[in-house]
Amino acid sequence: MFKHYKIRNFDIKLVLMMIALSVIGCFAIGSAEPSVQNRQIFGVIAGIVIMLFLAFFDYSWLLKLYWLMYLGNLGLLALIFTGLGDSSKGAQRWIEIGSFRFQPSEIAKILLILFFAQFIMKYKGKINTFRVIAASIVLILIPWILIYKQPDLSTSIVLIVIFCFIMFIGGVSYKLVASILLVAIPSIAIVFALAIQPEKNFINSHLKDYQLNRIFAYIDPEDYPDLAYQQLNSVTAIASGQLNGKGYKNNEVTSVKNANFLSESQTDFIFTVIGEEFGFKGCVVVIVLLMGISLECMSIARRAKDMAGTIIAAGMGGLIAFQTFTNIGVATFLLPNTGLPLPFVSYGLTSLLSTYIGMGFVLNVRFQVRRQEGVC
Repeated sequence: MFKHYKIRNFDIKLVLMMIALSVIGCFAIGSAEPSVQNRQIFGVIAGIVIMLFLAFFDYSWLLKLYWLMYLGNLGLLALIFTGLGDSSKGAQRWIEIGSFRFQPSEIAKILLILFFAQFIMKYKGKINTFRVIAASIVLILIPWILIYKQPDLSTSIVLIVIFCFIMFIGGVSYKLVASILLVAIPSIAIVFALAIQPEKNFINSHLKDYQLNRIFAYIDPEDYPDLAYQQLNSVTAIASGQLNGKGYKNNEVTSVKNANFLSESQTDFIFTVIGEEFGFKGCVVVIVLLMGISLECMSIARRAKDMAGTIIAAGMGGLIAFQTFTNIGVATFLLPNTGLPLPFVSYGLTSLLSTYIGMGFVLNVRFQVRRQEGVC
């Protein structure tokens, strides 16, 4: 379960980048919504403690329980639709037990990366067979449906992206990947085109009104200003920060944040707060740190001792990179509003702790890098 590791293999720079981002997030949340700042600080401290514990926990031992993780994950997602599920803003995504409230879909991202790490390693010699590919699709489809039905379209998209990424890392044939892309790209375009049609069809009838509204607002914000106001205000706030920003907790009357023109600024639009108060320099620092974490995960994946370690590290790197791109893309109006948190920065204890748990496994993968490369 626990092993003796050489301390020189502890990835201190990765830990420092995560802590730096979390500190920036705590400051930004304190400006956006002071009432939840202490909870975020507690979450950061708890996350770091859990991450460091898992860093010394042999991931190979835990992955032996991969089927238990998968079934436990399905159980948590299914609880959403019982009396324990808690609804908010038209979505049922949380489980509430007394004063304890968490979002199972955030935990699902990490558990599925761990599950497929072991599953793919077990069948890596047969990864390109129809049986293994079909089984993999079924295994991701079941939790995907449970998340999509909440409804949580943004997280369901994340699952598909991460699944495709780790299957590619796991050794799926380039020819198969190219074939899927040839079908997927035009299919996505067709789905998007059908979704915005005024008349009901198979696609838009399966989307909620707020999901369709987000697409309409993205395509034509001038005709839907009441739907696009959040992202339009976000762009205005980031631009107003210019190079150096307006200052932390500034009192300027021109502040978009101070005028309450942004809802949920502590979660989905935390990057907007950073852009307005810390300017272009602050935005660059956040982006560089997140990019550095993703790249460091990929570096660890390349040197992992086995396929499971490679998928854990690469999966976490891909997850952080995709959520970063999506969150900042929404804040800058490059993408439709999706509701994904910015890793380590946005408020949300379930998301924060889940990410730290995943990174704890990455640190353990780093402890066990291949000896023949002279790093142990």
